[in-house]
Amino acid sequence: MRSIPLRYLVATTIFLCASMSANAQHAVHKRTFKLPPPADLSYAIRARQSGFSLSGEALFKWRTAPGTYSISTETRSPLVGKIVDATSEGSIDTFGLAPATFVENRWRKEPTTTTFDRAAKVIRFAPETGTFPLLGGEQDRNSVIWQLIAVARANAATFKADSSWDFFVAGPRDAEPWIFTVIKEEQLTTTLGPQRTVHVTRAPPPDSKGQQLDIWLAPGLEWYPVKVRFSEADGDFIEQSLEQISKVAG
Repeated sequence: MRSIPLRYLVATTIFLCASMSANAQHAVHKRTFKLPPPADLSYAIRARQSGFSLSGEALFKWRTAPGTYSISTETRSPLVGKIVDATSEGSIDTFGLAPATFVENRWRKEPTTTTFDRAAKVIRFAPETGTFPLLGGEQDRNSVIWQLIAVARANAATFKADSSWDFFVAGPRDAEPWIFTVIKEEQLTTTLGPQRTVHVTRAPPPDSKGQQLDIWLAPGLEWYPVKVRFSEADGDFIEQSLEQISKVAG
């Protein structure tokens, strides 16, 4: 039984990234943002890993309240049940989402907790011991997609082909810049009908063999992602396709 294919299925979270120096500084960007309405998003998963075809499902729960937000993601496989779940919780400040904690639980692995210590102005990792400076606007691997959505909703006129949008993103053990580039508008057929989407990609650094992330945001559906694809250099992939949106009270 293989755990490798499904460990990447948490939305927005699933990368094996090169480490940066714990003392590295990073750019601070304060952009206008408009958060999407709270919702539950259900996705079907299909994947190819090492010649094997796999399937599964994922559920994203996006919540906001005055001054706060929470995001939970859960991925399941018919073979083993729950594979991975992750939560991001925090406040909403002038930068947008301001994570306080990012907790990730993967099948057969110890849980990890990333803490955004705003009093000490550092990002901490457990069980790791390194830190990164906390300057404002930093995201975690769960929150960054929703921050991207919020920025796109508020900047639709400039969220166009060839524009780039960078964020500083913390994972379970370290943090690094992520650069999203808008590719083009595309028409997709979905279970919710035809959708005009904006295709955004995050390519790995040129000297890295990491994953490429492609996201198709649907302006007609509050800019929720209708498709998310993780691609490997060897042709393996994992793709998440939106099946259902359930709006919930904020």
